[in-house]
Amino acid sequence: MNILLLDSPHWKDYELLDTGAGWKLERFGPYRLVRPEAQAMWKRGRPEETWRDVHAVFRPTGEESGGHWELKHKLPEKWTLEYNGLRFSVTPTPGRHLGVFPETAAHWDWYMEQIRAARRPIKVLNLFGYTGIATLAAAKAGAAVTHVDASKKSVIWARENQDLSGLTQRPIRWIVDDALKFVQREARRGVKYDAIILDPPKFGRGPKGEVWEVYESLPHLLQACYAVLSQHPLFFSLTMYAVRASAIHLHQTLDDMLKSFGGVTQAGELVTREQSQGRLLSHAVYARWSHL
Repeated sequence: MNILLLDSPHWKDYELLDTGAGWKLERFGPYRLVRPEAQAMWKRGRPEETWRDVHAVFRPTGEESGGHWELKHKLPEKWTLEYNGLRFSVTPTPGRHLGVFPETAAHWDWYMEQIRAARRPIKVLNLFGYTGIATLAAAKAGAAVTHVDASKKSVIWARENQDLSGLTQRPIRWIVDDALKFVQREARRGVKYDAIILDPPKFGRGPKGEVWEVYESLPHLLQACYAVLSQHPLFFSLTMYAVRASAIHLHQTLDDMLKSFGGVTQAGELVTREQSQGRLLSHAVYARWSHL
């Protein structure tokens, strides 16, 4: 079993500056932000004045992902970041995120490598696509992409990122829909995909109130995804946040599901390396299968 820690060392517009005492200090472009991080149980590496001289701090409430941003210095409503030729806007949201998960850049690089190495037309399905950076990475590499998310606001944001990245002419379908219902319809239509990107939330709701609960819903979605894979699939990527699942479990899930295609499955954790002490902060578990 191939277990790997993946970090994203090629960022210029993002940096994990320091962590500790249940918080993380980050740089998004020219702005420094502080967000809660329960896993950072160690001492901070930088002096306290560095932590105080920031643009905003997210103050959580008792409810999951609840809270508000406390502004310390002037901060624009949104600004633009760049990664490997992709440009996208970020903004502090009520859910403490900014519209990008920097640790997933390791996946973006891998998707692009896989698609370019295939040297054939590739159709990608990106489920729970959020603000579309993985979609844009796949499209930039030459794939035709179907992007699905239940949030109309996220899909609008993703289309704006498409414009920012200069990829308006690339073949991308933007779909606001429940992921499971959409894939099941695609299966009935006989539509096939060569690659699937799957980044499901722990809990969510579709545009018509459909309930997504990862432990109950994911097996059904994986079954539906298998039904829309082409005869010669290129890759399948599954990333999960805030769940009681290990990389071993995800590895076994994808390995069992895709063993008839051959290929290689790897799994592990997405991590970010802290600038001050070089410590690794884990964000998510993943498994990804490739035919190459």
